[in-house]
Amino acid sequence: MLSAAVAAFALAGCAEREQTASGIKSDAAPWQGTNKQPPFMAAGWKQGDKADWESKLKVRTVNGQNDYVKVP
Repeated sequence: MLSAAVAAFALAGCAEREQTASGIKSDAAPWQGTNKQPPFMAAGWKQGDKADWESKLKVRTVNGQNDYVKVP
């Protein structure tokens, strides 16, 4: 009886759970902001302005996150 319980317990660990992708659930658009002061908001950024958000993102990508610029 004990060996049957141990075997059932050991085989239960071999089963794979079903995995589902749920994705990101946001309440608001990213340019709406977080209502928090820096360091979480860029200085001079206007909260809620989509065009300003896109321009700040473009500047950050070109100046700070472009690894091709850093290669000698």
